[in-house]
Amino acid sequence: MKSGNNILITGAAGQLGIELTAKLREEFGAENVIATDIRESEKIAESGPFEMLDVLDKNHLAEIIRKYKIDTIYHLAAILSAKGEANIKKTWQLNVDGLLNVLELAREGLPGDVRRRSAQSAVSGTESEFETDNDSCSNAGTDSARHSKSDSIFGSNVASTANGRVFWPSSIAVFGPDLPRKNTPQDSPLNPLTVYGITKVAGEQWCAYYHRKFGIDVRSLRFPGLIGYKSEPGGGTTDYAVDMLRSAAKGHKFKCPVGPKTRLPMMYMEDAVQAALDLMVVDPERVRIRTSYNVTAMSFSPEELHKAIRNHVNGFQITYHPDQRDAIAASWPESIDDSPAREDWNWEHRYDLPSMVREVLHKLNSPG
Repeated sequence: MKSGNNILITGAAGQLGIELTAKLREEFGAENVIATDIRESEKIAESGPFEMLDVLDKNHLAEIIRKYKIDTIYHLAAILSAKGEANIKKTWQLNVDGLLNVLELAREGLPGDVRRRSAQSAVSGTESEFETDNDSCSNAGTDSARHSKSDSIFGSNVASTANGRVFWPSSIAVFGPDLPRKNTPQDSPLNPLTVYGITKVAGEQWCAYYHRKFGIDVRSLRFPGLIGYKSEPGGGTTDYAVDMLRSAAKGHKFKCPVGPKTRLPMMYMEDAVQAALDLMVVDPERVRIRTSYNVTAMSFSPEELHKAIRNHVNGFQITYHPDQRDAIAASWPESIDDSPAREDWNWEHRYDLPSMVREVLHKLNSPG
């Protein structure tokens, strides 16, 4: 991405959204990063543009895209695994229909990308494929690339080649119990046991479909459990790790909802944000996988995390009370193979378990 990008983030008030918004505003300027969420966030609004948005409202989403001349979207809005089991229909609607709204608007053409392409053509002295007038675009391409005027948020036809760039996170929840749990390959069968996992499998296939059929430059990562300190856990199965670290920092005992030896792939939030940024800046030719890339940094069990925390918090106590989250975790891999990401675009994590625990506890115990 270039410094002139106008970036939209959905689900910006979530765990990943808060940290990704901060990093993107640092990299590209606060005024160029428009954060949105269905709930208010004073902290995000204080640092840059913020709009209330329900991504199921396609018309409102289109208005925001048009208003800020968006050319890049990070679509993060979703219901996570544990909460998803309590509301199956709502989880499907938000996770899948919300993604389809984003992909459809990208198919129609993101206005910032159209304007940038036109400007680049003018500077180079070549004839632009697009004419812009008050945010309207006219497609001079073939009939197969056209969309009806009523479908376009810009008031006229836009070619599928002018669709900006979209990032969408998938998850290890796409995997099911019918595969090797250790070093699970990129191309493993996807037979999830949760509605969240089902929505992520569907989302991966929609991303690949829109890339293949319409040329949408959509990119995705299968995140493992993400561990941060800047926001409260959001209802994911792996959030027990965040809760445990927060309890340790406060000096409280912790009741763990996952069994002591249940190992899962994990990643520190700073690595997750960097992975997304790294993937989004590489040349399209290097993005070989258009469903979603496996990425990981470490694997550990609650027992191993407890031991790592006790190296910094003497006497920290934990008891185990496995619930539905333990059953969900048991269907996921213990570790995953992310060699395609490391080979295709040089993915490399920085934090392992000891360094992550040390960093999170330090941040949680720091004033402010």
